[in-house]
Amino acid sequence: MVDLILQYQDLVPEAGCDEAGRGCLAGPVVAAAVILDPAKPIAALNDSKKLSVKKRTALREEILEKALCYGIGIVDHHEIDQINILNAGILAMHRALEQLRIQPAFILVDGNRFKPYAQTPYACMIKGDARFSSIAAASILAKTHRDALMTELDQAYPHYAWAQNQGYPTPAHRKAIAEFGPSPYHRMTFQLLPRDHQLGLFD
Repeated sequence: MVDLILQYQDLVPEAGCDEAGRGCLAGPVVAAAVILDPAKPIAALNDSKKLSVKKRTALREEILEKALCYGIGIVDHHEIDQINILNAGILAMHRALEQLRIQPAFILVDGNRFKPYAQTPYACMIKGDARFSSIAAASILAKTHRDALMTELDQAYPHYAWAQNQGYPTPAHRKAIAEFGPSPYHRMTFQLLPRDHQLGLFD
């Protein structure tokens, strides 16, 4: 069992933020913000990437049941192409924070980049999803929400196997792009294929 830190500082309530999908070639970037209830601990929290699908799904339900509040923010592929993925990830976190029923006194962000939100003090934490409970919870909600979106899109665009790769640049995903071309949900500012293939992609 991983022993995560419940609270970074003394200001309460404290919200943890994380996003999913930054490295994908298709689909949105999804962020979550979570304020946990110290009276209702969730023992098995961990970085979503270190959990099985079954464990993530079970923890998602426990987070939704026990958290004081949570929010989900989505920035679609069109916006990603317009403002770049770094800004899109931050915007998704801001949108998630806007959804919180309780506005936080402090924000804990996974990673090393953020922009001020509503004059609320914040701290960025490298590998925060493996260190702090609230960020781990946010990572699980963001990951499971995004995976569900990509599984739904997979039904309309089965060539790309998004239900399996969630839009990440796997060899099979890139092979499908080379064979069928990009879908309406691909991020056109991303390098969809290796450079030696990219030139002929839009001929």
